[in-house]
Amino acid sequence: MSGPVDVRDDIRSFLRNAPKPAGLRNYGPTPTAADVAPGRQWHRFLAEHGYTCLHWPTRYGGRDASVAFQAIFAEECAYADVPRQFSIFGPDLVGPVLINFGSDDQKSVYLEPIRTGAHIWCQLFSEPGAGSDLASLRTRATRTGTAWRIDGQKVWSSGAADADFGILLARTGADKHRGISMFIVPMTAPGITVRPLRQIDGESKFNEVFLDGVEVTEDAIVGAEGQGWQLALAMLGRERLTLGTHAVAMFRKHEKLVAAATQRGTLDPVLRRAMTRLWARMWLLRLTWQRALDDGDVSSSAFSVLKLMTSETDRDLSDLATEVLGIDACAAPEDNEFVHHMLVGRAQTILGGTSEIQRNILGERVLGLPREPH
Repeated sequence: MSGPVDVRDDIRSFLRNAPKPAGLRNYGPTPTAADVAPGRQWHRFLAEHGYTCLHWPTRYGGRDASVAFQAIFAEECAYADVPRQFSIFGPDLVGPVLINFGSDDQKSVYLEPIRTGAHIWCQLFSEPGAGSDLASLRTRATRTGTAWRIDGQKVWSSGAADADFGILLARTGADKHRGISMFIVPMTAPGITVRPLRQIDGESKFNEVFLDGVEVTEDAIVGAEGQGWQLALAMLGRERLTLGTHAVAMFRKHEKLVAAATQRGTLDPVLRRAMTRLWARMWLLRLTWQRALDDGDVSSSAFSVLKLMTSETDRDLSDLATEVLGIDACAAPEDNEFVHHMLVGRAQTILGGTSEIQRNILGERVLGLPREPH
């Protein structure tokens, strides 16, 4: 995206000259267990130089940075092949919700450790029967005098095995949406069991979390009782702001695939056409993202379009690995980065909101089409 040349150059120079911890890699929005130590060290270094929580107000240690500045930093991190922070949950999702809706005590206790990376957070939203239809969740929080008792199960919880705290949605009332509340849960609390889930690519970023009579104090609730759905929507909206950085990562993947196909002699006219079509789609994504950022409306429907098309373009690009590699596509994912990308690409149309749900949102809320019958 376009931006002040001196700002971009300063960030690029900073990242180029920054000392990289041993084992640091650009692991995406959430680390694996092996990424935790170098990722925390890298986040701490960024925090010391004022490059974490850029969008936070300055009184909480942020820069009050514009969306454009945040986007430039994220894009330059993608070019430098380094994570822009330890994970998205604390700085991007939990922090802004606590700043806008948390109590003074919650801000005092949790914000600074999030900024510096001292505390790792995870998101406890999805459940076995409440993924795309999150409002159907059944985990329940019940008052017990001066505390809350939480019982239920969560799944697909990224980074939960290494987290210090979780931000959790639980049912506190009968109404589908207004009966949901948000809680801060220490992941070391008695009654919590975390089980890592091994993925098809060999990594274990996701976890299932069981909550059996977990007690949290009355002030663990964020906002008002029954306000959880509103807070969840505000939190999830933040995830869409850096979609354009995926285009940068895809350009790098595209370049590597073309080089590998050339080396292997598999870059025939059919594969060339497929590569060219995807290259054009990637540019359209990047330019659409830039227009959305320039408009300054983070609630714009353009971000739903970007989520849908970014996921599917990444999946289609990853699938080309089979054309490039031939029978070598059967290699173990840890032995071949293209095989790893191919397997991860299948998940892009599911995580963060399935493509089917995104199409429903665009059809019903943007185009005004009749609601899908249930």
